Amino acid sequence: YTVACFTDFFDGYLARAWSQQSSLGRFLDPIADKLLIASVILLLVGIDRVSGLTVLPAAVILCREILVSGLREFLAEVRVSVPVSTLAKWKTTIQMLALGFLLVGPSGPDFGPLTTTEVGIWGLWGAAVLTLVTGYDYLVAGLKHITETDHAPTSKRAPKRSSDGASN
Repeated sequence: YTVACFTDFFDGYLARAWSQQSSLGRFLDPIADKLLIASVILLLVGIDRVSGLTVLPAAVILCREILVSGLREFLAEVRVSVPVSTLAKWKTTIQMLALGFLLVGPSGPDFGPLTTTEVGIWGLWGAAVLTLVTGYDYLVAGLKHITETDHAPTSKRAPKRSSDGASN
């Protein structure tokens, strides 16, 4: 898990530093992040490391990732790109750190009065708050573009199709 998190950071960092960014990389990187985070969350719930009320921030994170992915796909269809915000990058970092602490769990050291698991749980709640904020930001940006598309002059819109596929 740690290697996956570090390679996620460094591949993006190096691509930017060496001006080697690509549209494929911009497309695949968020998908890889979401798959990594979702699979670890599901694992932690499955082994009961995340349970009780702590399932709530885990569910918030999973739902946001699915909804934002769907929104990004929709916006890509209408040729609108919503760049990843700095806050969203911090959200991903905090998610990855929190999940790392939870993976280590009881075998990790204490951090003052908190166990490794408790640090992970607090991190998960913090990540859930950032998840809601960044999810809202993406939703507002997406709705803005959807509204602009809906109010575009009809001559510039693609013809509507009936249920049998014919143009109206």
